[in-house]
Amino acid sequence: MSAAKETAPTVHPVLRLALYGWVTGAMFFFYAWILRVAPSVMIDELMRDFTVGAAAVGNLSAFYFYGYAGMQIPVGLLMDRFGPRRLMTLAALGCAAGCVLFALAPTLWALSLGRFMIGATAAFSLVGAMTVAGQWFPPARFALLSGFAMMLGMAGGVFGQAPLRLLVDRLDWRQASLALASGGVLLALAVVVTVRDRFRPSGSLRQVMAGLSRVGRNRQTWLIAIAGLGTTGPLLGFAGLWGVPFLVLTQGIDRTAAAGVTSMVFIGWGVGAPVVGWLSDRFRRRKLPFVTGLTLTAIAMAGLAWAPGLPLWAVSVLCFLCGFGGSGQIVGFAAVRELNPPAAGGAALGIVNGVVTGAGALYQPLLGWLLDLTWTGEMAGGVRVYTVAAYSTAFSVLVVGAFIGIACALLMRETRCRQSA
Repeated sequence: MSAAKETAPTVHPVLRLALYGWVTGAMFFFYAWILRVAPSVMIDELMRDFTVGAAAVGNLSAFYFYGYAGMQIPVGLLMDRFGPRRLMTLAALGCAAGCVLFALAPTLWALSLGRFMIGATAAFSLVGAMTVAGQWFPPARFALLSGFAMMLGMAGGVFGQAPLRLLVDRLDWRQASLALASGGVLLALAVVVTVRDRFRPSGSLRQVMAGLSRVGRNRQTWLIAIAGLGTTGPLLGFAGLWGVPFLVLTQGIDRTAAAGVTSMVFIGWGVGAPVVGWLSDRFRRRKLPFVTGLTLTAIAMAGLAWAPGLPLWAVSVLCFLCGFGGSGQIVGFAAVRELNPPAAGGAALGIVNGVVTGAGALYQPLLGWLLDLTWTGEMAGGVRVYTVAAYSTAFSVLVVGAFIGIACALLMRETRCRQSA
């Protein structure tokens, strides 16, 4: 018995701490996703309390993405230069401060500023988790670890739907937002305890900027980024905001039930991300799973947009498939690192993640504007009511975006999971 104990495999303490640090980074992404989708279960309350329509709510929600997408390149450069520990600590506290501002906002502009602050600091979440993975684990495990991080993020998206709606019903949207602020404080403490920086800065600011310039001149970087818009458009435009009122209208269910159905998109992403990441690493292919996922997303989104009379179970299946296909984006993150210099890995991830999450900044207000454009003037309880045809027309934009993504992914160069730059 003692001999067995002596020969039992053990995990090196440094690697164990690295794993804890990666889990903390992934939990930051979980938290960021709760904050990202929170307005989708507050639409009626926000329209009523601030006397605004769909375009204003879409733009309000998009302020998160203005901050998030706008910070991606700076975040990538900062991660390459300073490492994730200090940056993620400050960012988690920034998210908490943004939640407090959002909760206490007396005007729409103050509300928007809170959303912007949340997005700008949440920008450190996924890139931080991926930086920890890239620093401490071998390249052949990057897509798998990124997939698990994405799975936790999607779990946050699920939590930010029906469970958060129940919290809003029990308290109100302001008190619920204050409750979310506590999560940022706890995360900051967890980062301090578990995250360590493995690599010190290896170059001057000029060298860092030179790396960014090389990433920006790489055609493959932009093909992967634009393809990613096709995967995240339905995630952020449909599931992240406008899917809930659409399902309330077309299925005759309440907002909590509708949030539960749209959360199937996040569940699909959460299930698909580690599976697709593992398959991509296992068979050493990046291009095929990316193209296949985009195709599935395009087909499922077309069904949601153009067949609103489907039974609820079929809508739930389409939502799941839309998310499962979209999880192919995780392969794009792995590929862009492999197609750019290792020292500029953070910058490459920042550019792609900035464009990908820019889908929220693009689609959420655009869909709201399209809905207002076709609004018939009908009101119910102080909230604007939109027709099924208006939603179908608006969601067509997401279908077109997915097909554009397919075209870009087909032009992506296969890396076979090897660093080629």
